[in-house]
Amino acid sequence: MTGRRDGSLMRNSGHSLRGSRIAVAIAIGVALGCAFAFLYPHGLFVSIPAIHAHRTAKSTVEVGSSSCESSERVNMWKLEFVAVSEKNAELKRQIRELTDKLQLAEQGKDNAQKRVLVLGEQHKAGPFGTVKSLRTNPTVIPDDSVNPRLTKILEKIAISKELIVALANSNVKDMLDVWFTGIKRVGIPNYLVIALDEDIAKFCQSKDVPVYKRDPDEGIDSIARTGGNHAVSGLKFRILREFLQLGYSVLLSDVDIVYLQNPFDHLYRDSDVESMTDGHNNMTAYGYNDVFDEPSMGWARYAHTMRIWVYNSGFFYIRPTIPSIELLDRVAGRLSREPNSWDQAVFNEELFFPSHPGYEGLHATRRTMDFFLFMNSKVLFKTVRKDANLSKVKPVVVHVNYHPDKLPRMKAVVEYYVNGQRDALNPFPDGSDW
Repeated sequence: MTGRRDGSLMRNSGHSLRGSRIAVAIAIGVALGCAFAFLYPHGLFVSIPAIHAHRTAKSTVEVGSSSCESSERVNMWKLEFVAVSEKNAELKRQIRELTDKLQLAEQGKDNAQKRVLVLGEQHKAGPFGTVKSLRTNPTVIPDDSVNPRLTKILEKIAISKELIVALANSNVKDMLDVWFTGIKRVGIPNYLVIALDEDIAKFCQSKDVPVYKRDPDEGIDSIARTGGNHAVSGLKFRILREFLQLGYSVLLSDVDIVYLQNPFDHLYRDSDVESMTDGHNNMTAYGYNDVFDEPSMGWARYAHTMRIWVYNSGFFYIRPTIPSIELLDRVAGRLSREPNSWDQAVFNEELFFPSHPGYEGLHATRRTMDFFLFMNSKVLFKTVRKDANLSKVKPVVVHVNYHPDKLPRMKAVVEYYVNGQRDALNPFPDGSDW
């Protein structure tokens, strides 16, 4: 009994152990299944494209749900972009304007500095009494395209890029004859007559005188044909510009001038403008301190002023520089706007007036010619002919600018200095009869 009971117990124990193992295996299987179900909800063997398609579909649904809101934002961004672009363009325009104004201010402010940079390297100032400022401006780069026909003429006539130039119409034909006869007698080859009408052009050609007739220009031609001495004189400032642009220095000459020596042998060429003076002695020609007396001011009754007699706009040497061309432009511009102005007065005002509020002066260098060599007719008839020593000195030119009876006085000057007729000037008064 006991044996059977023990055997039965053994059997029951084996069955119980197997059951427990099966239960554990089942539990482990269920646990793994749950784990895989969580990690791979679409199955362990589902392909990657299928998963991607599922995710894409999900994203599409999400985008679709917010498409209305996104389009509104895009439109808003576009409007903001347009507004910012317009504001940016306006800021750029303002920057350009400010930059231009700044550059103009710097040009005026740093003019002297820029001249140094153009002419050479900067230097330290030397010892006391040894410093010399800049006097000679650089010449412009010649531009032959300005007037190719005139360029060819000047290449044949000019010497060392300089020549005498005179304007003439039929009203001054007789004086022109005396003018170029004197030039030929002295032996000056580099001169040119600008004929303002056809008659003068033919006259010069018949006398073998270098002549140039400009292309038609009604603005100039109407004055050239019928204008008087002052009107024709004013034209030169417009016409001379082309000569300077072509790179030539010009000794501008009126035709009421007698040539006795070659003027090119007596020029300094260190300034933009080198001019004859209307002064008649050292003070009036070269400047002086003129004291103005105003007694009502008491202790400060005396005021010192600086005076100089004007340059003669009928005889001056002008170099092809920027200040020289600016001078011609200024004078020509004012004469066109102020038809009753005298060209010589305007010429001197533009050349001498300093910068001041509302006006920027011309930055040109100038030199006054020796008034005994480049002589005006006041010096000759009032002083020189009466002085035994001065009358022996032959001037370079004599300009009959102070007297209206020009032609007879010109002929008398020739007789006096060229033919040695010492009483040739005696019949004429110091001034004029009226």
